[in-house]
Amino acid sequence: MMDGGAGIICYPWAEPPAAGEAITVAPGVLWLRLPLPMVLDHVNIYALDEGDSWTIVDTGIHSKRSVALWETLLAGPLAGKPVSRVILSHHHPDHIGMAGWLMERFGAELWATRTSWLLSRMLILDVEDEPTPQALEFWRSGGMDPDVFEARRAERPYNFADICYPLPVGYTRVQEGEVIRAGGRDWDVRLGGGHAPDHLTLWSRDDALVIAGDQILPSISPNIGVYPTEPEADPLADWLAACARLASFARDDHLVLGGHKLPFTGLPMRMRQLSENHHGALSRLRAYLKTPRTAAECFPQLFKRKIDRGTYGLALVESVAHLNHMHQAGELRRWRRDDGAWLWQVCDS
Repeated sequence: MMDGGAGIICYPWAEPPAAGEAITVAPGVLWLRLPLPMVLDHVNIYALDEGDSWTIVDTGIHSKRSVALWETLLAGPLAGKPVSRVILSHHHPDHIGMAGWLMERFGAELWATRTSWLLSRMLILDVEDEPTPQALEFWRSGGMDPDVFEARRAERPYNFADICYPLPVGYTRVQEGEVIRAGGRDWDVRLGGGHAPDHLTLWSRDDALVIAGDQILPSISPNIGVYPTEPEADPLADWLAACARLASFARDDHLVLGGHKLPFTGLPMRMRQLSENHHGALSRLRAYLKTPRTAAECFPQLFKRKIDRGTYGLALVESVAHLNHMHQAGELRRWRRDDGAWLWQVCDS
């Protein structure tokens, strides 16, 4: 439990479900957890009971370990019933990686926003053996540490296909404002953004459940990043707009089922925190950028922990997101350094 003064965030469960097991968080709703081979070492999965089958929200990455755990879950907590539908919260591999496997295994339907489905399928099919010229240019523009740059230039890039089962053609589009029937409940579809475009969240009309994916997480802030595919993007504007929009529906009694960490209540306070976190970062940058800096040089102002090689990429894309946001708002000017890095500075008042 954490006390923030204006409200309280509570965690009804102190521990997550063990590997291959499940916790019932509400009638007909199971919380499962699969491991991830990264700093954030897990992803939460939710199974909604349809009587003779299950709807699964998000799926984990595809790996031998994930397949073995899914087999254990299917035979154990899921009681041998088939999966009839998979709903994707967004297109990131820890959420979509086993979707194709479940579709192939059970003939399950796939439900997703159009953007999530298109990005999922495109990125799984797009296999790169070496960094693209656009990626190299993006890293230079961000002022990436030369040692990190040379190491990344020599490495095979991370590919969705490495940890995602092939995704077949065919899905059901989910849109803002629709109502989905699942797990004996009617769920309002409300889309977020910033962490991933058209990020799906589900808000139960029949009780106080919210399935939030990575749009709303406790104790950590979802990564808001700019990538070589769209180097001038402003996902932070999308994030702040989504926070304001979704906060209008938040109630203290909502039980929020996120994609990582623990389920929690105290949603109005958490929505304020998620927004204030980035407004605070922008304020720190305004003071810091009175002197010209690169995106990489902004790490100390944005992050409260050491950035090592394992987290460097996520830190760089988030730093660029904040700088792009301020630049497009007219607060910053930028110019190229001799090595190709952008230097950013607060505009003269």
